[in-house]
Amino acid sequence: MQYTQLTDEQRAHMLATIGVERFEELLADIPAPIRLARPLNIPAPISEPELLAELDELACSNTATHKVCFLGGGAYDHFIPTVVNALAGQSEFVTAYTPYQPEASQGSLQVFYEFQTMVCELTGMDVANASLYEGGSAVAEAVLMAAAATGKRRIVLPATVHPHYRRVVRTYLEDLPLTLVEPAMACGVADPAALAAAIDSDTACVVLQTPNFFGNVERLDQAAELAHAAGALTVACVDPIAMALLKRPGDLGADIVVAEGQPLGIPLNYGGPWVGLLAARKQFVRKMPGRLIGRTVDADGQVAYTLALQTREQHIRREKATSNVCTNQGLLAYRATIYMATMGPTGLATAARLCLNKAHYAAGRIAALDGFELVWADAPFFKEFLVRSTKRPVAQVLAAAAEKGVLAGVPMTSPHLAGRADGGLDDCFLVAVTENRTKAQIDKLVESLKA
Repeated sequence: MQYTQLTDEQRAHMLATIGVERFEELLADIPAPIRLARPLNIPAPISEPELLAELDELACSNTATHKVCFLGGGAYDHFIPTVVNALAGQSEFVTAYTPYQPEASQGSLQVFYEFQTMVCELTGMDVANASLYEGGSAVAEAVLMAAAATGKRRIVLPATVHPHYRRVVRTYLEDLPLTLVEPAMACGVADPAALAAAIDSDTACVVLQTPNFFGNVERLDQAAELAHAAGALTVACVDPIAMALLKRPGDLGADIVVAEGQPLGIPLNYGGPWVGLLAARKQFVRKMPGRLIGRTVDADGQVAYTLALQTREQHIRREKATSNVCTNQGLLAYRATIYMATMGPTGLATAARLCLNKAHYAAGRIAALDGFELVWADAPFFKEFLVRSTKRPVAQVLAAAAEKGVLAGVPMTSPHLAGRADGGLDDCFLVAVTENRTKAQIDKLVESLKA
């Protein structure tokens, strides 16, 4: 049994049915120079037993499931209640997709409505959409939304925002008449002076991530004051778990709030798929991308859910349309909804408090080790902190820890962090401590770092 998509006989039958002799005839309108002139570089077909063996080997290479994980940098090993997998794994949920029809799939629409409501409660915003792809695209969508709402062209994006998110924003803006300014940081947070100098009368928004990429808590209220004084909007990029403990961005002056929803009941999944959150103040609702679910009553007076707003180009003409977010991560939004409903305000606050306390315990123990120091010892942080290795190369430190069964952190020299604008940190690594880590595991981390 071979895993091939189509047989030669099936291909010939389809070509005959549509009236052509060769597949190449279907490509006649594509210029020859841009066609692939060689076979795809993919492995030959294999049998089902061989395929299962290969998949099993690949699964075993996921060391995060076999070692104690203190990796972070935007992807976190948070606790996921069993009920999340049990409910989200139901067949009617696995195929979840935000429907285009305004009255279809009442069950799906209700879940998305609850999702929006919980996101608003977490962020302090008035309205949320039915989710986006992930955190990076959510930041970029918020930037475009702010530019459309203000009519201005300058985007201020500090160096403390996750480097992946900044790269996504650069890609989005590459061919648009918008100017991107990336102020430097100071002491692990956005430099207030650099931030103030970057804002002018043509600034559409200031983006601030808090806790930021390095885990430090930013002064969102001060950034919002600077932005609003210039007539700009404030975009807050947040950790949804931290929102159960810190002041909500809506209470600190944010106009748009975005987040990576992976901590809300979504596994690491090798980096995706995840889910992006986006919420805003109600005056910007018609500039929001994607879809919004509303609640109403039907002709019989029964509660009903409907697609209240679709601001894409299929529904609104020309410049009034917002970003072409054709879908969303429906299944992941389901998971986040189940997670938030299961945890509730008390459970989320407990998880956040455990992250805070355990991270500070770990930081204190590591700082007491010979050869290590906290990069910003006085900076307030939530669950993540930056450590400098003063005597051994970071790669050597992390490799030695891995041999002892501990994934001790993310090196700042990691290739996937290319494009960082924070020189002088190549001898550092980022440590993340979630509520999943036990005291014994943290103590094991500390022991694994010793020479």
